[in-house]
Parts: sequence; structure tokens; C-alpha cells
Amino acid sequence: MTNTMWTRGVEWLAAAAADPRSCKREWDHGEGVALLEAGRFWDVLSVPDGLGLLALDLVWRPGMPVPGPTLVDTAAGRVGFFVPPDPSGGWVGAGLRYATKGSWVAVPPPYRPARFLEWLVPPDGTGTLHRPGTLEQALRQANGTLAVLAPMRGR
Repeated sequence: MTNTMWTRGVEWLAAAAADPRSCKREWDHGEGVALLEAGRFWDVLSVPDGLGLLALDLVWRPGMPVPGPTLVDTAAGRVGFFVPPDPSGGWVGAGLRYATKGSWVAVPPPYRPARFLEWLVPPDGTGTLHRPGTLEQALRQANGTLAVLAPMRGR
């Protein structure tokens, strides 16, 4: 079952590449990272890691569907949520970055980390993405929690 999920995840993710075979070859025999263009099958909302990890915890609850693909970049200290394409990029907030058509995203294969990139929730090949409304609500709640905790950290 896991091999089937990884295989579907690889095919789904590689489909975003101009040359899916080359993409998979890079994952297996190159540096392990491929640059994929956002905006066709998915966009990526990137947030600071503290905010992103807390928001992911809020959307990934027992009994709830597994959330969409989520990537962490430990070098940059960011978490990327894969969301449906939205050329208007209506996401607004301090520290938010939005990758849509014309933007390129570095991704490792779904089955292993590469460099500083690792899947927190790998793509399963079904096309499941984060629901924007659910993600926005989780980010707002996480931001509120972090705002309450900030004064306590300064002590």
C-alpha cells in the first residue's frame, strides 16, 4: 500500500514538471531536488515555520481527512502549504509568500528528504490540496496563539 501511495505521489508531483522523466531522474540520481512551476496544478503558500507548524497541527486532527501536501524548508525556516491554483493570490499577511504561475518551487521526492527540504505531509497522488478556507482559519488561530505567547517568551 505504501509503495502505491509513493508511486502515485511521485507521478502526481512530477506531472507539474516540463519533463516529468527528467524530474524523476533528478530525484533519484541527481541532487534530489526538482524545480517545479506553481500555478498549473497547485500554488504554494509559504509561511514562517512557527506559524506553519502550529497551523498544520490545527488542520491535522484525528478523525479529520489528511491535509494537503505540506513541505518544510529547515534552512529558510518556512513551511509551504500546497493549495489550489489562484492567480489572484489573495493571501495577505506579514511573512506570507505566495507562489503561483511564473513562480518556481524546489521540491524533494515524496519518499525522502533532500538538502533542507522535507515533506511533513507528502503528496499521495490523489490531487488533494489544502482547502483555502480551512487553512486560512488555522493560520488565523495559530497567529492569535503566537501573539499571546510572544510576551511570555520575552521574559
